[in-house]
Amino acid sequence: MIRCRGVAALLLMFICASAHGQSEAAPGKSPAQRVETRTEQAIAIAGEIWALAELGYLETESSARLQRYLADAGFDVEAGVAGLPTAFVASAGRGRPVIGILAEFDALPGMAQDAVPSRQVRAGSRGGHACGHHLFGVGSATAAIAVSEWLESSGTAGTVRLYGTPAEEGGSGKVYMTRAGLFEDVDVVLHWHPDDANDASPGTTNANKSGRFRFHGRAAHAASAPERGRSALDGVEAMNYMVNMMREHIPQESRIHYVITDGGEAPNIVPENAEVYYYVRHLKPEMVVSLFERVVAAAQGAAQGTGTRVEVEVMHGNYPVLPNHELAGLFHEKMRTLGGISYSPAEFEFARTIRTTLLGDLPPLESAAEIRPSIPGHTMGSTDVGDISWKLPTAGFRTATWVPGTPAHSWQAVAAGGTSIGHKGMLLAAKVLAEAAAELYTDPELIDRAWEEFELRRGDDFKYEALLGERDPPLDYRQ
Repeated sequence: MIRCRGVAALLLMFICASAHGQSEAAPGKSPAQRVETRTEQAIAIAGEIWALAELGYLETESSARLQRYLADAGFDVEAGVAGLPTAFVASAGRGRPVIGILAEFDALPGMAQDAVPSRQVRAGSRGGHACGHHLFGVGSATAAIAVSEWLESSGTAGTVRLYGTPAEEGGSGKVYMTRAGLFEDVDVVLHWHPDDANDASPGTTNANKSGRFRFHGRAAHAASAPERGRSALDGVEAMNYMVNMMREHIPQESRIHYVITDGGEAPNIVPENAEVYYYVRHLKPEMVVSLFERVVAAAQGAAQGTGTRVEVEVMHGNYPVLPNHELAGLFHEKMRTLGGISYSPAEFEFARTIRTTLLGDLPPLESAAEIRPSIPGHTMGSTDVGDISWKLPTAGFRTATWVPGTPAHSWQAVAAGGTSIGHKGMLLAAKVLAEAAAELYTDPELIDRAWEEFELRRGDDFKYEALLGERDPPLDYRQ
């Protein structure tokens, strides 16, 4: 890792300064211009993955398509890393620094939608890209390719490494990749995410932990022999009732949500099996652990009270994102230079129509062309990027791939993500990533400053332990 001091640091600075001089002197296109040369190809691949809409750990075709894209551009691709069939690592370049770029590609269940500004379920699809991960994956891959071409043409030393990370939506793919040591030799990790605005503010997220609570009872005829049955659904409902009462007595920044994934088969049968799926969130990982233990205790009490038995399977767990202001400032600078998103008349018409379906205080459509001020903050959502950010300097940003005012995990996000509105945001993100990476390769002091900030924020006594424990990846969690 580039945290050299003394003679080693001076030597490294000399080498990188020489490479920087070669870069400036060498003819050729900038990283952003190289992204532009792949516009049609990137849009086509994003459309393919949008249509596939494959769920977590089932993204076989989506992952393969991204791997082909990178291999065709000269990357060495290692598939099936960290025990995850759809995870991969693609590398190009030589030497240090090593810059990692994250790519996601999983869809969400139940969010099938056509690329139109009204609610129209897309036939034959189990899910939809309601978080825009088709854009995330292709945008990041396009940036990595542009960087690799720039490194080669400019003679700049360095390695770009694209991490194909599956199952972000509840599967914690990056946690297993972190646990497997895949980021140990990386100097900096960069990422981005689709959104309804352009924002590179440094910020953190909530930590979270999830689990499936499976209740087992005794089946019987619900009318003629109910006394002989013990309802697993009663166990689920009793648990939910107790957890909902618990909400009054937890920190107000917490979030607890659930869905009943199995409530029985028929009303005239006392349910023998039932299941509820819970998420617990809070900024502090230790509070997430404490709250999850209380949820488990509620489940155990519910089982005892209903004469049933409960099994708990931890599904995933993510750390909060550890912000890095040094890297966030670099992203903000590049975004301001490149500018925001401009809509065509047809895109404005699409946006105006879709806005009629949105709730709340909506920002103006013209805000897609703006770059938000860089203001540190905290979002209530969670991401498995968080675990990586506690291992090495990590930063990300967001671009306007959706109509302003669109929430993530909505059909409106799926719709816009399948149109030129989403593609424009994706290409802006690819340019920002590529330009930021180029500056990092030619400025080792910037990487050193990012590491100094990282070590200060993380602290000397930090020891990483995955919130999901030592469990194997839940490769069937979406089946």
